[in-house]
Amino acid sequence: MKIGIASNDQNSIAEHFGRTKGFVIVELENGQELSRTFRENKFSVHSQPGSHEHAEHGHSHTAILEALADCELVMARGMGRRIYDDLRSAKIESYITSQSQVDEAIQAYIRGNLDDNPDKGCVH
Repeated sequence: MKIGIASNDQNSIAEHFGRTKGFVIVELENGQELSRTFRENKFSVHSQPGSHEHAEHGHSHTAILEALADCELVMARGMGRRIYDDLRSAKIESYITSQSQVDEAIQAYIRGNLDDNPDKGCVH
């Protein structure tokens, strides 16, 4: 399975899914990491130059959903409720975790104790 983790530096987990610089993509099999790559976030409307935090949020999440379609799970320390729901509708588990480090979050997921705090998602 593949996990997409929002990260600005490939080590820490980004505080906002859509504004992250990219995603650490980790492939796991039987609790072991098989591979790790980084996908630059060129597909989120929030990552584009000139986007504003309080801009109109009626945008489509199609590009980011397509870019992460091979992931079964994604995580960030925060995300908007719309993308959280859209990911789940696309059959991609989405976690809003309090974990701050990529490696720690992967291990928590493998152990089965990765926290998910959907109530901490923001509503735009």
